[in-house]
Amino acid sequence: MRGEAVGRVRVEFGTLGSVAAWDGEGAPIGLRGPRHRAVLARLLIARGRVVPVDRLVGDLWVAPPEGAVSALRTFVAALRRALEPDRAPRSPARLLVTEGPGYALRADPQSVDAWRFEAALESASGAAPGRALDLLDEASHWWRGPALAGFEDESWARAEHTRLEELRLTAVERRAEALLALDRPSEAVPDLEAHTADHPWREDAWRLMALGLYRSGRQADALAVVRRASGMLRDRLGLEPSPRLRRLEADLLRQRDESDPRTDQPWSRATAAWERAVTADSRARLESTVSLLREVALTGPTGLAAAREQRIAAIDAAEQRGDPELTARVIGDHDVPAIWTRSDDPALASRVVAAAERALAALPADASDAVRARLLTVMALESRATGEPRARRAAEEAERIARRLGDPTLLAFALNGVYMQCFDRTGRAPARDAIGAELVELSRLHGLSGFEILGRLIRVQARSALGDFAGADEHAAAADRLAERHERPLVAVFTGGYRAMRRAAGDTSVAESEAAYREAAEQLGSTGMPGVERGLLPLALLCLRVWRRTPPEPVLDPDDRPDWGPYAPWVQPVLLAFRGQREEAVEALRRAPEPPPDLLAEALWCLLSAAAIEIGDRETMSRARAALEPAAGELAAGSGMLTAGPIADWLARLDAAAPR
Repeated sequence: MRGEAVGRVRVEFGTLGSVAAWDGEGAPIGLRGPRHRAVLARLLIARGRVVPVDRLVGDLWVAPPEGAVSALRTFVAALRRALEPDRAPRSPARLLVTEGPGYALRADPQSVDAWRFEAALESASGAAPGRALDLLDEASHWWRGPALAGFEDESWARAEHTRLEELRLTAVERRAEALLALDRPSEAVPDLEAHTADHPWREDAWRLMALGLYRSGRQADALAVVRRASGMLRDRLGLEPSPRLRRLEADLLRQRDESDPRTDQPWSRATAAWERAVTADSRARLESTVSLLREVALTGPTGLAAAREQRIAAIDAAEQRGDPELTARVIGDHDVPAIWTRSDDPALASRVVAAAERALAALPADASDAVRARLLTVMALESRATGEPRARRAAEEAERIARRLGDPTLLAFALNGVYMQCFDRTGRAPARDAIGAELVELSRLHGLSGFEILGRLIRVQARSALGDFAGADEHAAAADRLAERHERPLVAVFTGGYRAMRRAAGDTSVAESEAAYREAAEQLGSTGMPGVERGLLPLALLCLRVWRRTPPEPVLDPDDRPDWGPYAPWVQPVLLAFRGQREEAVEALRRAPEPPPDLLAEALWCLLSAAAIEIGDRETMSRARAALEPAAGELAAGSGMLTAGPIADWLARLDAAAPR
């Protein structure tokens, strides 16, 4: 975690346990005696506000002795020496500052464990369960003991100690909620048992433990927990259990769990009826499974990952039946709209394409043209960013069939395949914008909400590349409205990323733009889309700095250890060139493949241009210029998630470095 930078020293502060400080290497900073720690703790509690000298003196001593103010100044001076050891004599302090009538600690929010903990808890409250669990697990490790240990009974620390401890207990319960939402109840129970033993008056903790036990198949234990909690409240406090706890007891007696969408709902009753009526090895069960997986993939991160895992199993099961038409439907009916041009699982995508090709070859002559068109579209979608001519031809053929048949749903699906193959060269934003516009119009006419969202997102990307941010704003807002109405949570990943990129493309400072990117990237941790998650944030930061002609070294801080993911081959030449490692940069440029034909092609060519210009590699400059020339009027922002600036600027840089 990045701490407060002071010259070459980074300082982090701890209040989730004993009051402590660490330097940039993680080594403890000596704070001397308890009075020094008390001053630091008091200033940390103030959160950057000035604490007057007389207030500090009153807090440190019940009856201040003669010379207390001088002693306080001595403590402050010692703290400054410890926190800023490289500060030149008589130069102003940058961290523990004197201001007006007192002192203030200008700590960065990310440098104080308690502040980071609060931010993580707040982020978790609005995150998907998987992301919330990750945030809460990480945040729990920052606790080293009771908050402000050693000072919790001091009048000036008591309220903050109580507040932080309450947040800690809340985090335990929110973590249990996340585990229950992820259908991992047995993992939630042990921590809740310890939690309720230590804090028996927290009614919500008892409720969550009862739910965890019930969903783990321990109905009797769950009922006993609810009754124990109710009895304690009545016998020891004279309070009646809340309506929520009483309702849970009644539900458990009836073997119901109203808070669990899996139980005693129309869906579960219909599922039970389907299980009874449809035999395990029937064609109907297999085709219904595909329809279910299509819907599951749209529900969010967990559903998307589960659908991807089960899809290939359904295809394998269909192929084992030896019925090419059934196999074709199982493959082709998975018409989940696709916006990102990097595959989430390339190996799985290859298997799906191979199965589609086998099914297509085996279809009888009288098979439906619609079935053929769906197979061709799947081949185009799953061959994204490969540049294979076969995939492009498949997309074009599927589109022709769909237009001839006049089937709007089939045409929308086929247009998705055409979009995915519309990256054969740079500068194709107008063509993609036209695809997006047709998808929006077609979908609005025929009620295809998923494909309307896709069309809107395509237009966000295309209008960004064309520099029309007003138009992109309109489509992003429309996509968000549709996503809320139809419960499509993953749309916010792309619209949030777009808004961060829009700020970076404007006249905001590098620091403000980086902050926007980092905020948007918080949604990437558990999207269920590895093709989107890996490497995108550091790539966005690097593109921003290279475009703005800002040294990229801050991105390379060893403590950050950025994961460049699949973009490493195009990133390494830039990093080496700007470090002055010319020979290594030349070799890295030689090894770097052509950027794949996808949404980030322009941005990656800009990075290669930057490296080539830095080391004077004319051959790479020539290739980069030829690749970028078709997009001369666009921004390197076609992904809608990051930008490397106007491509015309890069062409000018290349011409200046190596005149044609």
